[in-house]
Formats: sequence, C-alpha cells, structure tokens
Amino acid sequence: MTTRSEVAAIIDHTLLRPESTHADVEELVAEACELGTYSVCVSPSMAPLDLPEGLHLACVCGFPSGAHISEVKAAEAAGAVAAGADEIDMVINLGLATEGDWAGVEADIRAVREACPKSVLKVIIESAALDDDEIVAACRASEAAGADFVKTSTGFHPAGGASVHAVKLMRATVGDRLGVKASGGIRTAEAALSMIDAGANRLGLSASRAILGELD
Repeated sequence: MTTRSEVAAIIDHTLLRPESTHADVEELVAEACELGTYSVCVSPSMAPLDLPEGLHLACVCGFPSGAHISEVKAAEAAGAVAAGADEIDMVINLGLATEGDWAGVEADIRAVREACPKSVLKVIIESAALDDDEIVAACRASEAAGADFVKTSTGFHPAGGASVHAVKLMRATVGDRLGVKASGGIRTAEAALSMIDAGANRLGLSASRAILGELD
C-alpha cells in the first residue's frame, strides 16, 4: 500500500491559473511545506521564490499551448533556471506532432534541453490530444532530445488530462530510462494511486491537500 508520505514525496504541488497572484503562490509554498510535497510548480513569472531547503521549484515553459517558437521556449526556460527553478515542464509543439513532424518535435525539445542542461526537464506531450502511436512517438522524441521525464498533460487542453491508459503506454515506451509524470484532472486519492500503479513516479496536483487527506 502506498502511504500518504510516499505520495506526498512525488507531488509537484501546482498553481498555474493565469489569474494567480504572488500571495496565492506564497500560500501554495506554505501548503507544500505543510504537506511535504516534492516541489511547487508555478508560472516562471512567479520566480524567484523564497523556498525552504528541500522544497524544489518547477516552472512551466511554452505553457499551455506549446505553439511558441523554440527560441522563446529556450529563453523562457533559461530565465526560469536563472531565477531558481530546479525543473522545467515544457509543452511540445502539438501542431508538429499532429503533422507527424517528429524531427521538428525533437528539435524543439532539444532547444530547451540545451538552454537548461543541468535542470530536470519534463516534456508535456498532451496525451489526451494524441492517439497511441503519437504518444509513443512523442515519448521517443522526448527521450532522443534528452528529457528526464515525459508528462501527460497541461490540464488546460479541452481534450482532457491524464489517463491510466496513457500513463501505462508512456511507461512502456520509456521503460525505466525516464520518469513519467501524470498531471491534469487528478482530484481523488483513488485517481492518484491508479496513476502510480500505472507507472507514474511524479504527480502534478493542484488538489494535493484533499488527495492526501483521503490517505490519512
């Protein structure tokens, strides 16, 4: 049985609403400390943050559409790292993925990888908007470009968020070589545990308190 503390230790406690304020982020950090989460995940405009030792900072990049040009994504990632981000969660170019231009997808990811060579790079593939073959191809492009994690979703796409099926497929594709982050629409302990069982070793959650409360 996965314990409350074990789940907390793999949570990126997330606040990405466009209208979020610095006061909201301060509350997020305080809550993350109370809950014992791995990190807080925020927009790069919120960095730098005053974080206690042991709490990591993740910032998104090219969020939420992924349609930014690669140079902009790279600059955004580099700026976030300069402001203290330990991890970058970037969104792939879904248009290129839909066109089947996987070399283009890989090049876009590599531009960000090169901009933050020492940071953990998670690649959001927006799995609900892709078919199975595209999920596999997106994971392969991410791995080839040097990513550390593949991640299901932004939580903002109308196609939906994380699914057990997508997480299983992503884990099967990357094996134990990369991490798999499940994010988007996970609002119950049952859903969180099902993602872990499917192969996720990181969770992106905004409902962390409620979910962990169910595991007390």
